[in-house]
Amino acid sequence: MIDLIKAGGYVMYPLAILSVLALAGIMERLIFWFGIMRQEQKTAESILAIAKQDLNLAAEFAEKSNQVPVGRFLYAPLSLQDPDPELFRLALESYADEELAAMLKGEKLLEAIITLAPLLGLLGTVTGLIISFGSLKIGDVAANTKSGSLTQGIGEALITTATGLIIALFTSAFHRLFLALQDQQVRLFTKFGNQLELIYRQHWQKLESD
Repeated sequence: MIDLIKAGGYVMYPLAILSVLALAGIMERLIFWFGIMRQEQKTAESILAIAKQDLNLAAEFAEKSNQVPVGRFLYAPLSLQDPDPELFRLALESYADEELAAMLKGEKLLEAIITLAPLLGLLGTVTGLIISFGSLKIGDVAANTKSGSLTQGIGEALITTATGLIIALFTSAFHRLFLALQDQQVRLFTKFGNQLELIYRQHWQKLESD
């Protein structure tokens, strides 16, 4: 690895830093999503089941489940004091937007790495070619090859380009996975939010008829 970095020239150092940041960001996102997916379905179903019987108890349970995004999402409207159905729905929608946007905060680092890695690889290509052409001695191809400057510059260009693309492709694959998981969260929030809103509207109609 050290020999590869040396062969790639100075541009390999920021690329190495980007690779470490990419791995750290991916691990953080994997832990985040694994924690959510393991708890959210059970948490939401429990809150909805309790809400069918008692909205106050459902609010208490949702408050205790605030470590899960869907728990915080369902608690937002349940924490209001006897809101009308429109206000209840507005609380659901506004907090869903806030919670879903918060899920994407960790993706900014990955997006930056996907953008920067190929650019740094391209920079390494340019500097490598500059070294190659700068070492050329016109009319003396044998001397150019023997000196090693030509092959060194071309090797540096190829190594940095490949490294930048590998980092970007690897990071992009996980980034797409995380975006797909976030899309799944949108569908789940819509599903659970609609169910809770329906429960509340039925409760509201009973209060109006009494």
